[in-house]
Amino acid sequence: MNEAVTNWAGNIRFGAQRFHVPTSVEELQKLVAGSPSVRALGTGHSFNAIADTRGDLVSTSGLPKVIDVDRRAGTVTVSSGLRFGEFTGALHEAGFALHNLGSLPHISVAGACATGTHGSGVRNGSLASAVRALDYVCATGDVVSLARGDEHFAGSVVALGSLGIVTRLTLDLVPAFDIQQWVYEGLPHEALRRGFDEVMSAAYSVSLFTRWQGDRIDQVWLKRRVGAEGPRPAPEQWLGAALSDGARHPVPGMPPESCTPQSGVPGPWQARLPHFRLEHTPSSGDELQSEYFVAREDAAAAFDALHRVRERIAPHLQIGEIRSVAADDLWLSPACHRDSVAFHFTWLPDTAAATTALRVVEDALSPFGARPHWGKLFIAGPESVRGLYEHYDRFGQLMATCDPTGKFRNDLVRRYFA
Repeated sequence: MNEAVTNWAGNIRFGAQRFHVPTSVEELQKLVAGSPSVRALGTGHSFNAIADTRGDLVSTSGLPKVIDVDRRAGTVTVSSGLRFGEFTGALHEAGFALHNLGSLPHISVAGACATGTHGSGVRNGSLASAVRALDYVCATGDVVSLARGDEHFAGSVVALGSLGIVTRLTLDLVPAFDIQQWVYEGLPHEALRRGFDEVMSAAYSVSLFTRWQGDRIDQVWLKRRVGAEGPRPAPEQWLGAALSDGARHPVPGMPPESCTPQSGVPGPWQARLPHFRLEHTPSSGDELQSEYFVAREDAAAAFDALHRVRERIAPHLQIGEIRSVAADDLWLSPACHRDSVAFHFTWLPDTAAATTALRVVEDALSPFGARPHWGKLFIAGPESVRGLYEHYDRFGQLMATCDPTGKFRNDLVRRYFA
């Protein structure tokens, strides 16, 4: 295999024997039917071996591009290999929006949904929560279509690529809206502890960036919807934090040109909800990432637990981020059946050091039933993870039924769903 050798971060070297970019669903069906071992690869923005395989690695980026807006139903059907940034502009022009977006518009819609990737907002579910229907090529090479309300739909959206290769998804839409984005600096930890919900509910989407040093949050990114009254100014001070005097990058000292517009300049949802612009590479890929979800009511206590071990985390960290995710009913979603707060860590590109720090993080968060992001680095074993999900064993049964020979299972999936 001479293509797609590594993931975006470069910490995973794919072990696939062959790499394919089929240009039609029919070609993909034949490939899957004839392969004993196959996995789908999105844009490679995962940090563990979830996309790896020893057999055939398949990119869906070559499938015919589909962006089909159904105005009456309030949905859009898109081909699975599209990156969010490739179709959100068309949605806005049609007068529609997705309810939320992740930090990067560079990621593929199927990969993001399959791993439970999310944006932020106390009333905003993960990106997968917008999925109303999906098609995937199953182990026999046939196309399976599922819609919300079908018996196994809730187990088939955040499915880790283990039921088949998704070819298209239908997503719920909302009316298009504009966003103003501001950055505040130096939020006192005590203000966050006193009013965690107040801080996380201060805007449509809220992100806290911290290096886990000192007693202040480095930056608070507030993304506020523009209402009928139009754009509004922001106060110079907010809960002890100061409004920034210019554009900022989440990592202090980094140039902000790759970031979406700030300073309250209003703009369409797809140009403000992500942290980074599609036309810019957000970084060189020299980073590793981890993320853990706790119930929202445990967020302040979990923050304190991490604060107590900050000196063991900070030396290995580029930046941390704290976001809110609304509950959903998807079996393997890290926000399944509980409103959540996600603690994200962007590590320096040193796997051994990051692993050492992860032991500290997971030990600190263990009292809170922290669920790791499926596409990022974590070290919790199968028995620990199984106890975090009500439908864990049910998903394992669904996987065995849909793929009895384990065609779509790789080493990581086998480890967690023996």
